[in-house]
Amino acid sequence: MQSLLIQLTGTLALAVFAAALGSLQYGYGLGVINAPQKVIQTYYARSLGLDFAPQHNEETNVTTMPLEPDSIPAALTMYWSLSVAMFSVGGIISSFMVGFVADFRGRIKGMLVLNVLAVVASLLMGLAKMGSPHIMVITGRAIMGFYCGLSSGLVPMYIGEIAPVKYRGALGALHQLAIVTGILISQVLGLDFLLGNEDMWHLLLGLSGVIAVLQSLLLPLCPESPRYLYIKLGKKEEACKSLKRFKGEYDTSKDIAEMQAEKEEALKEAKVSLLRLARSSVYRQQLFVALMMHLSQQFSGINAIFYYSTAIFHKAGVAQPVYATIGVGAVNMVFTLVSVILVDRAGRRTLMLIGLGGMCLCAVGMTVGLVYLSTYSWMSYVSMSAIFLFVVFFEIGPGPIPWFIVAELFSQGPRPAAIALAGFCNWTSNFVIGMFFPYVEVKHYVFIIFVMFLFGFTLFTYLRVPETKGKTFEEIAALFQKKTAPRPVAEGEMEQLKGATEA
Repeated sequence: MQSLLIQLTGTLALAVFAAALGSLQYGYGLGVINAPQKVIQTYYARSLGLDFAPQHNEETNVTTMPLEPDSIPAALTMYWSLSVAMFSVGGIISSFMVGFVADFRGRIKGMLVLNVLAVVASLLMGLAKMGSPHIMVITGRAIMGFYCGLSSGLVPMYIGEIAPVKYRGALGALHQLAIVTGILISQVLGLDFLLGNEDMWHLLLGLSGVIAVLQSLLLPLCPESPRYLYIKLGKKEEACKSLKRFKGEYDTSKDIAEMQAEKEEALKEAKVSLLRLARSSVYRQQLFVALMMHLSQQFSGINAIFYYSTAIFHKAGVAQPVYATIGVGAVNMVFTLVSVILVDRAGRRTLMLIGLGGMCLCAVGMTVGLVYLSTYSWMSYVSMSAIFLFVVFFEIGPGPIPWFIVAELFSQGPRPAAIALAGFCNWTSNFVIGMFFPYVEVKHYVFIIFVMFLFGFTLFTYLRVPETKGKTFEEIAALFQKKTAPRPVAEGEMEQLKGATEA
């Protein structure tokens, strides 16, 4: 416990907190569009002059869109899908720029400049009622997604580089904790009696600018990544000062020696571009594992739950589905905290296997519950329980681990390019789910698709993903080099080869 307190200083805590505000922004953007869905659709329909069958609540005197997709015009479904999915489009585009932004002026300045995008996006959405709401919201969501695509790469990179090896997993999981906290905050603020109503929904969407302002005030107080200063810029003295600010007064020679070894490897590797990384056989194993980890996160079906949980709970027969959605968000946050505690004890691979396997079983439960809901009323409880457990298993492993394990799998040379490719993979998958799930969510067997994906990802993790707990970046790289290294030829085999050649 004493060594933990020595290494986890106030400066390190501040730096992780400030960086994780970018992740909080990401989570808020993911969840904010969910709760006020009917209200925003109603406003879109009025602005577009579309014919629809509204639902009028006599008690509250509020008219909203029906939740059943059959009664919603196709044009409105398209605009709503774009409002959800353009967030991911922005992330897809910007994910390729993570390495450039991280290396151009450093991790801290990179995160700081990005907040301009967040403020512009929040202003567009916050002022949506003053123009064409569907255009302003879709544009604002795209810009916010562009910000989050960069932030979702920079935050894990920065935290992974400043965290002590022993606690790298726990601190890395805080990225996911901030995401789910942002989702929960957006769900609570999206309640009808707070901001999720016809008068305030635009402020709910625009409130994300507050997070950007807070981060802009805190980041200048945080030291730059020592690895960036030493390995990228060659500034040994500044790197030492940064290390001492993060860890307190101590002998930095061991950390400098480790960074020097990594720098020498990086010099041998030169800078690895996206194209070279994708083509190189040296990094193929690591890259394949990294991309599959991110695919397992998105195609597990979790964003189908986050984006459309209100609609799913409504179909399951819940009278107040928005409160059930908030319950999912609370469970989400609690079990991310559990993952923070477990990840450096149980290990990354073990938690991924438990999480993916558990989610697979829960997806089966959700399917059974939805199929037999009309036959047995108690099946609504099966569906709801399966959804909550699905989220629990997701946050144990597949939620937090893919974000920081990519930084662990690669050394300094290919790391920025690898994070960019993994981010592109994650955001593209996110877009596919967000754009096309509204068209298939009414089908009872939709989660069977995710069952098949989850079974395949569980099998892949068991067979191909190594354990990275407690290992340095160089030790992890060595694990893959052993797998890809050619097998030495024994002396007896050499004689047989010689004989065969002579024959």
